Amino acid sequence: MGKLRVQGLAKSFGIDVLFHDVNFEIARGEKFGFVGANGAGKTTLLRCLLGLEEADAGTVSLDTGAAVGYVEQQADFGNGTLYEEFKRAFEDIVELGKRKGQMEQAIGVSPDEETLAEYGKVVERFESLGGYDYESRIRRIAFGLGFSEADFRKPVQQFSGGQKTRICLAKALLREPDFLFLDEPTNHLDIRMTEWLEDFLKSYSGGVLLISHDRYFLDKVATHILELSGETVTTYGGNYTHFMKVRTERRAALQSAYEKQQEHIRKTEEYIRRYKAGIKAKQARGRQSQLNRLERIVLPPEAASFSYFAFNPPAECTQRVAELEDVSVAFGREQVFRDVSLLIRRGDGVALVGANGAGKTTLLRVLVGELAPQSGRVKIGSRVKIGYFSQQHEGLHPENTVLDEIIYEYGMAEEQARKYLGAFLFHGDEVLRRIGSLSGGEQSRLAFLKLMLTGANFLVLDEPTNHLDIPAREAVEEALMAYPGTFLAVSHDRYFLDKVANCTLELADGTLTEYAGGYSYYLARKQAEAEAQAEAEAEAQPAAGSRRASPASQPRAEKTDRNGEQKAALGRIQSMGEAKRTELIQRAEAEIAMAEAELKGLEFEMNNPAVQADPEQSQAIAEAYAAKEQEIEERYAKWEQLTEA
Repeated sequence: MGKLRVQGLAKSFGIDVLFHDVNFEIARGEKFGFVGANGAGKTTLLRCLLGLEEADAGTVSLDTGAAVGYVEQQADFGNGTLYEEFKRAFEDIVELGKRKGQMEQAIGVSPDEETLAEYGKVVERFESLGGYDYESRIRRIAFGLGFSEADFRKPVQQFSGGQKTRICLAKALLREPDFLFLDEPTNHLDIRMTEWLEDFLKSYSGGVLLISHDRYFLDKVATHILELSGETVTTYGGNYTHFMKVRTERRAALQSAYEKQQEHIRKTEEYIRRYKAGIKAKQARGRQSQLNRLERIVLPPEAASFSYFAFNPPAECTQRVAELEDVSVAFGREQVFRDVSLLIRRGDGVALVGANGAGKTTLLRVLVGELAPQSGRVKIGSRVKIGYFSQQHEGLHPENTVLDEIIYEYGMAEEQARKYLGAFLFHGDEVLRRIGSLSGGEQSRLAFLKLMLTGANFLVLDEPTNHLDIPAREAVEEALMAYPGTFLAVSHDRYFLDKVANCTLELADGTLTEYAGGYSYYLARKQAEAEAQAEAEAEAQPAAGSRRASPASQPRAEKTDRNGEQKAALGRIQSMGEAKRTELIQRAEAEIAMAEAELKGLEFEMNNPAVQADPEQSQAIAEAYAAKEQEIEERYAKWEQLTEA
């Protein structure tokens, strides 16, 4: 079950060729990122690989018995609960478990050699499929993707579209197939969940092919990059950053070779024109024959890209652009954040990060005046003009053409309007399309361009790169880096944030923390904080160990120390934010489920006649069983402390 092979794959729709002569191989353990502009045909190629769409030519082959997982864009869900939906991924294991249980009852009544032999095969198959740990696997992946124990009991139809995408992702990951195909897996994931998925895929033993516009994600996960451009697929080794470096070098070398060949052709054609009718006519005909046989270098079509130009500079404003002082917001009994303060200065490029549901969009709405806080003060500086980019693009007029939207709203000539639109990747007849017919990504590009043309000197951006492919994201980045004003951006695109921001704000557990640097600086600080905390805990453990080793003559002191430790732990838990405590509870529940699955496995081994016949092995398993029981007891104690605090 080692490889997936693609040979000569081609697909067209009428006269429109999407791709042709596609060839590549994916081995187990390799992670292929698949990149290309929106509409290039990436999803179609993926569907051809899966057999969901018929290719015009070529073959796709898998080693016998290899399983493929796919994250569907439009999944068909049943009417059961979330947990029942996840268990559907293990129907064969559940049925095998039922059969195993029935055979155990039969063996208990009248054991015979034939039944025991058959039972052994069933158990071996049950074990190889992960029958003892599939429930813990469900919890590990579900909790990693942001679902809780309470969510397991909810009907799956009650979840939002974004949550259903995460359900599809979880179902694809559950069986850990030999090859995993993912189409935009980080859509609807916040940064924490995306990082969890990165770690999961990096350690995944199977082959992975993922379509993504998340360059940071591709840098972390991909071992190879496939680029679909100009109707062909090119394979590059390495992650996204390496791919960009190699592609740039290849294109520069190709451009140089092309220019040299064009110069050679020009000189040869000049020679032929000069001597075709003279005494050197024979040599001229020979050179014409050589020219006819020459294999011409063809340059790939230039990808549409941002063309730098200066927007009209926004008006000057005060140094203190925007301030929040002790601002609190709650919806009913749910406190979103409390006593939040911040200061944004002129020229700052600020990134706002945090988990989904932390309140980032709410904070933006308070800042731009769409939402009044329960307490505190919002102050916008003198001569500050705010431009707000919301995810709904309310400022677009669906009945207008793209060109008319710019010409009439900003009173500019067609030539200038086309220049601006071209910078944001609207070329030729594309500017004559109705806005209502544009894709989400195209509408985002147009909305962002309009925002830049308003003359606002403070941009407030809520997920400005959503639905954008990589060329469009680069256009937005270049525009922001050229922008002389101030901006605050919420985004899950870490590559984008790292490129444009010089300050990072983290909203977590209802509080706002400032990091005086870009996203990489923020990550380094968070890593340093985690390491410092781990060192402090490690230093505390020997002291706790020495107390446990105190002489038996000091039981009262030991008890006092333990009570003090428990009170301190309880105090730490009570001081936590609700989101953090919920996360720890979910993690503790997953650890308990995993430990209980391991205990069941040990119990099965203890009941194995072959083990019982070996006193030494039997003793070792009995000791492991007792240790696991103790571990489960301690984990339950920790869980009770978290839930009862």
